[in-house]
Amino acid sequence: MKTEKATFAAGCFWGVEAAFRQIKGVKSTQVGYMGGSMKNPTYEDVCTDRTGHAEAVEVTFDPKKVSYEKLLDVFWNNHDPTQMNRQGPDTGTQYRSVIFYRNSKQKTAAEKSKLQLQKSLKYKNRKIATEIIQATDFYRAEEYHQQYLEKKGLSTCRM
Repeated sequence: MKTEKATFAAGCFWGVEAAFRQIKGVKSTQVGYMGGSMKNPTYEDVCTDRTGHAEAVEVTFDPKKVSYEKLLDVFWNNHDPTQMNRQGPDTGTQYRSVIFYRNSKQKTAAEKSKLQLQKSLKYKNRKIATEIIQATDFYRAEEYHQQYLEKKGLSTCRM
């Protein structure tokens, strides 16, 4: 079986990871940090809002069972992409909305889906703030963050 990877940031990574783990065809997930300048950041580093990293989820999936476009739908439907550097009560650049593309096919699909969502007027006149940028080094978060909600017996962390 050939797998692919996709990486998304949509606020606190606990809830984002839980949403993707429910999708048939997703083989594994891991939470971590991407998009910043510091090598090997810790959670404490990222929380200073000075490293430039976003809390991100790396999704390993079987493209024969789930399309990248389906993963984009999950991404768009599990956060408010019009909020700049925040989701719900969480604020800071680490909570920004980002699609980290890994190849030109993912970039094109991400741009197309963002444009379609903006044109749909789902968010009325609010502009979608989601960034679409090339994936950089992914730094796996500390073990206690991995599958956090499952470990706590929770299904969501939404307010």
